Amino acid sequence: MKIKRISFAVITFLFIIGSLHAQYDKEQFFFRGRQQLIDSKYAQAIETFNTLIKADTSLYEALFFRGIAKYNLGDFFGSQMDFSKAIELNPVFTQAYHYRAISYGQVGQYDKALLDLEQAIQLRPNFSGLYYSRGITFFLQQQFQRAIEDFNKYIRYEPKEHYTYINRGTCYLLQKDTVRALEDYNQAILLNPFDSDVYSRRARIYAMKKENEKALADFNKSLQLDSTNTLSYFSRALLYYETKQIMEALKDLDKVLEIDPDNSLTYYNRALIRSETGDMNNALEDYNKVILFNPNNVLVYYNRAFVLSELNRKQEAIEDLNKAIELYPDFANAYINRSYLKTQIGQLVGAKKDYETAQQKISEFRIKFADSTYVDDFADTSKQYNKLLALDADFSRKNFAQDLLTSRRVDITIKPLFKFAVGVMTSKLPLNKQYFYPKLDEFIKQASELLAINISNTEVNLKTDEIIKLDSMVTKHISRSNKENSILYFDKAILQGHLQQYTSAMNYYTQAIEFDHLNPFLYFNRSSINSEMTDFVSSIDNSIQTIILDNSGTGRAKAKQEIKILNYSDAINDLNNVLKLMPDFAYAYYNRGNLNCLSQQMPEAINDYTRAIELYPYFAEAYFNRGLVLVYLKDTEKGCMDISKSGELGIEDAYAIIRKFCKHDNN
Repeated sequence: MKIKRISFAVITFLFIIGSLHAQYDKEQFFFRGRQQLIDSKYAQAIETFNTLIKADTSLYEALFFRGIAKYNLGDFFGSQMDFSKAIELNPVFTQAYHYRAISYGQVGQYDKALLDLEQAIQLRPNFSGLYYSRGITFFLQQQFQRAIEDFNKYIRYEPKEHYTYINRGTCYLLQKDTVRALEDYNQAILLNPFDSDVYSRRARIYAMKKENEKALADFNKSLQLDSTNTLSYFSRALLYYETKQIMEALKDLDKVLEIDPDNSLTYYNRALIRSETGDMNNALEDYNKVILFNPNNVLVYYNRAFVLSELNRKQEAIEDLNKAIELYPDFANAYINRSYLKTQIGQLVGAKKDYETAQQKISEFRIKFADSTYVDDFADTSKQYNKLLALDADFSRKNFAQDLLTSRRVDITIKPLFKFAVGVMTSKLPLNKQYFYPKLDEFIKQASELLAINISNTEVNLKTDEIIKLDSMVTKHISRSNKENSILYFDKAILQGHLQQYTSAMNYYTQAIEFDHLNPFLYFNRSSINSEMTDFVSSIDNSIQTIILDNSGTGRAKAKQEIKILNYSDAINDLNNVLKLMPDFAYAYYNRGNLNCLSQQMPEAINDYTRAIELYPYFAEAYFNRGLVLVYLKDTEKGCMDISKSGELGIEDAYAIIRKFCKHDNN
């Protein structure tokens, strides 16, 4: 289903700057923000509209536009919140209802989407776009007839919009009406003969009808128009396979993986073809990749067991069948095959037990479904499991990577610790949103008498030779000093840390604390360097810990080789000392939250990030990290709202995280 991207061109006519009755500077900000939307500079647009909203919280148009920017960055939860605020300020704001409905639809909240669309239609019954959006929503709810009715209404207003015919045709196809589906696809091609997608869709209907020459011609046309259309390559591969053109099928599957190297369904089908042609080693490699992406796929373990058996790796094959049975205990065929393998390696008692279990499962299912034509696939011993997995007729969205079984694993790292450093950039936030803490400002002024010191979580922007020169200078000052000077040792420790001389840095921090044991900032930086040292030592044996998330929202701690939870207790103790001396220091709570997170103390991490945000409401990194932890714990909606807030506050890579983990599976 082609879902329209929110286009700024659709909405610009709604607003005339003069109607805002605002001062010239507001008009200029609106003009700038709108232009940024037109230019697809969404992050910059958010900053611009933030400025307007800060200046005047009643500007519902600014909230609406910021919601548009967030939507186009994939931040659907954030866009919902902005559209809702706009509606609160202007309850008859039709477009806010419309686009909030679209945002609801993107996260699977279809009932809410339909309520908003109904409200919008009551406000503006002649606005055609509302019927198109409602048709999409009905489609996603699998209410295909109601979707068709809305697409019919939209076509009366907009008879030359070819996407509508594609969508209506797909609805007909899902109702098994291939005649009308074909008519709509033909009409779409007449209106726009340059859309690769519609040829691919029509080709699949021809393939269903066994009109293979027409199907192949359409797939070829689709790929002529768009050589990156992975769906067309994949579907053409299935057609080649059905017509016994095995090498051509493999070439097309190779092309899909060249464009989309994480597409597990393609690896699965290529594995089946490779095993069928006797290419067992490469088939095994493909199955391994599928399991990497989809570790709970029953059929992959079942079929990989066959390949392992053919490679004479019987015990591994049995382990795969064990896994298949663990995932689906009623899988009769898996018991039968395991029985066969156990017989081959002399485990006759186990083989007999598996065979009897399989027969029992089959009997139970035949009794259970005696009055039905349905027999469970996994208990049907006549079922062939080496068939290629084809795309169903309801393959409805254009983005192939989202529609297949792809589940990309991504290493997500929390934003790093804050620490005092030399030569780092200061905050890019406006003054009214920067962290104001008088004790911190006073200490920075005191510590900057010799070096320009600031607090940051960004990389040091000094070259190594510059740091060495500064280090030599501080060493000379220490040697000349005739009194205990904690700041000099603090400066020396910072520079030694920048040079990754961690043991030396720790010693200097400890000496500084001995001179001034009531200074919380000394403990604060010793904690940071202690944490860095722990990470560095652990990285030597390649076992440093990361957080792994996949698209299903599953989170787990995973080391690069093996899980190893690092010991940050000394670093945490230093932060505890900071908070005893200075219980309202936001950065200390944030840093402790990070260390708790890395220690797998997730509830404690959330509490620390929450306290940091309470003390500093514009703490973008705390929102970002708390959001990641919440997603990790599968509290996805709250987590995505936090990550959205961090993006609003300026963390640009928040939107990449949102696009990966904050989408609802609408299949």
